[in-house]
Amino acid sequence: MSTRLSDEDLVWPDSPWRGVRFFCTTRAGGVGVGPYASFNLGMGAGEDPATVQANRNILRSRLPSDPLWLKQVHGEVVVDADISQPMLQDLLASPPAADAAFTSLPGRVLAILTADCLPVVMADDQGTVLGVAHAGWRGLASGVLENTLASMRLRQAHAKGFRAWIGPGIGPTVFQVGEDVRRAFQGHGAELPAAFVPDPSATGKWLADLPALARYRLARAGVEQIETSGACTVTDPLDRFYSYRRDKVTGRMATLAWLETDANTSLDVTLVR
Repeated sequence: MSTRLSDEDLVWPDSPWRGVRFFCTTRAGGVGVGPYASFNLGMGAGEDPATVQANRNILRSRLPSDPLWLKQVHGEVVVDADISQPMLQDLLASPPAADAAFTSLPGRVLAILTADCLPVVMADDQGTVLGVAHAGWRGLASGVLENTLASMRLRQAHAKGFRAWIGPGIGPTVFQVGEDVRRAFQGHGAELPAAFVPDPSATGKWLADLPALARYRLARAGVEQIETSGACTVTDPLDRFYSYRRDKVTGRMATLAWLETDANTSLDVTLVR
């Protein structure tokens, strides 16, 4: 167990983004034990809240401000994080029921919790507006990514060159779903050749490629550059990630993102994957 969070404990994008800083945590670096070992950041995962708070305190040392946590409900609601400080304090004390947030304020930290669903970070090429989304299949099918991008474009009408990063999530070889999930994506990605492959081990089941569906939805919404971590939370051989599908009782990783005050700062940072 460690009370210090190092760069090697985190998952970073392949290259820096102008004006944007973000990373995804792993299981490493915290104080949890048992199925939550050791860096669980999810208050609703079943671990002692004091232990989760201790981990969040460790995380806070890497951030410019307190993160805006969400009460994630697998939906498509997007929170506007550009609010006054008194209103922000209310949201920090009582996280809103939503699965995405956006900001144009430097230093305002957005947060997403995952343990198989996809964390998605979005920004324009100048780092003037930022969005994060929790994209499980339900939220993805109902348009959480499109809603987030629409909110960002309304906030910064002149923003262009949008890009996205899809973080660690369940991979296409292990995400078994039923016909109801495939139907939810009819006309919205189900037509992709590898999006839904019949599962040879179970009649009437499919293996779904959630990252491919996210890439499709992002590209269709006008995102020009899309990067994926390539990490599967279920099958990673080093057991770096929490996975609800694999373990049922487990913790949560967090993806944290914020805009930097100086858009040139992020270009000088060496990132460790």
